[in-house]
Amino acid sequence: MSLFDFNDAEDFKTFEPIPHGTLAKVNLTIQPGGYNDLLKGYTNGLATQSKTGAIYLKCEFIVIQGEYDKRKIWSLIGLHSPKGPEYHQMGRSFIKSILNSANGLFTKDVSEAAQKKRTLTDLGNLNNLVFVARIDITEDDKGKAKNEIRVAITADDPNYQKVMGGLPDDEIPF
Repeated sequence: MSLFDFNDAEDFKTFEPIPHGTLAKVNLTIQPGGYNDLLKGYTNGLATQSKTGAIYLKCEFIVIQGEYDKRKIWSLIGLHSPKGPEYHQMGRSFIKSILNSANGLFTKDVSEAAQKKRTLTDLGNLNNLVFVARIDITEDDKGKAKNEIRVAITADDPNYQKVMGGLPDDEIPF
């Protein structure tokens, strides 16, 4: 038997995009881009800078349960744009919703404990967070459909518990 006999290998699977609006539990990993700016807190080479000067986190999200288990989705989280503060604010809002989702927090929870869970010492603290994401379909630069994640589902959403598998015991709905 040859080590390179592929006759009994499984057929290659092609994947259609996950349906638009699907909710899934995902694990977030930042793919380092090598950009640092100590004044803005971009350390450890986690941020990426584009040719246009935009700065973002290049993220990989892996679905960790259900029908689409182990599927990967890549999306960006904006940190800065030379075009204006909107890009930065959208990124901050997305990160806040990721932290809310990962920690089972309600958006109106302003307790000291909730505020601590929404505070990072480093962008690397986002690595390996598990949260509920809404998976959308967009087009890549060639017009081909691809999945993207731009929304984290928080404990406020009735579907959160179904996907995440319950809330932490110490969290009380507001």
